[in-house]
Amino acid sequence: MAKITQIFVLLFCCSQFACVQGQFKLGVEQTHIYLPLLEAQKVAVVGNQTSTLGKTHLVDSLLSLEVDVVKVFSPEHGFRGTADAGAKVFDGIDKQSGLPIISLYGQNKKPSPQQLDDVDIILFDIQDVGARFYTYISTLHYVMEAAAENGVSVIVLDRPNPNGHYVDGPILDTAFRSFVGMHPVPIVHGMTIGEYAKMINGEDWISTPCDLLVVSMNFYQRHIPYSLPIKPSPNLPNDRAVNLYPSLCLFEGTTVSVGRGTEYPFQHFGAPYLKGSYMFTPKSGPGSKFPKHEGKTCFGFDLRKNMLLSEINLDWLIDSYNKAPNKDKFFNNFFNNLSGTDALKEQIIAGMSAKQIKNKWQDDLVDFCEMRRPYLLY
Repeated sequence: MAKITQIFVLLFCCSQFACVQGQFKLGVEQTHIYLPLLEAQKVAVVGNQTSTLGKTHLVDSLLSLEVDVVKVFSPEHGFRGTADAGAKVFDGIDKQSGLPIISLYGQNKKPSPQQLDDVDIILFDIQDVGARFYTYISTLHYVMEAAAENGVSVIVLDRPNPNGHYVDGPILDTAFRSFVGMHPVPIVHGMTIGEYAKMINGEDWISTPCDLLVVSMNFYQRHIPYSLPIKPSPNLPNDRAVNLYPSLCLFEGTTVSVGRGTEYPFQHFGAPYLKGSYMFTPKSGPGSKFPKHEGKTCFGFDLRKNMLLSEINLDWLIDSYNKAPNKDKFFNNFFNNLSGTDALKEQIIAGMSAKQIKNKWQDDLVDFCEMRRPYLLY
């Protein structure tokens, strides 16, 4: 098999021609680029409910085109995207296609040599939301690393970043490296998942470079709003939640609820000890088992009509901390992993304002934007 990087120049020219002739297209829709590479190859798909070609799941489309798909790797929330955040995702069989599903969330986050023994090419197609702690980019890292170690090529079908219009947050300190933050990037990195894959390779974040092809989009511009047609995970049901997610997810490391177990997750926040006229009561249900403050009335703030954010809002977090009656228990052990540093917690405890804290990030953000420049496709 010819390595995909050896024919990248030819494919790039073809995709550029298609861009001039056509309209906006996702990477998955650029079938003229990647389908020829799948002929006579054994293919594994890394995907979930967002991996669609038109209204049909990518796996079903490939099988109908007689592509030899041998297995599916599923990320957090599972192949059909119904598992709760943090819940163990099990191996199984996809009822619709009959293909074996191998979970990459839980104890097995990286494909093993045995799991790749019958694979020539991995096709990665997942909708990301552009936040460092959203675990699909961690799955991407481990897939690329395993593929490189086992001589398997990777094709990433690029999709828009709904939070691609800004860059913000502290750069991750690698002392706090975890599955919710593996790389020295800010909380909001402003890159598509294809651009991020190029950066994983280019910055030597995996020991052996991956044989990688990113199938880019036509006419994508990161500053133009993009509405996700399918919710990327159970608790990000709409554009508002996706936009608020980089700011509100920091509350997951505190005693404040972000509305899991309500009709509007990541669109409001509250706690029993906060004061206000707005209230909600989290209840256990699909996609949110045992939510924080289950069955208790939480008082807080409704953000459903909030202006769309172009930066991380720290005021909500600081204000909630200041109003907490038991400040020693406000932060939990997860907070530093989410923020990627111990500095943010210390700065909030010390009484620094949002502006003062953000001023500390600026030089690092300038350096990051310069580092990412070679990997940008749009």
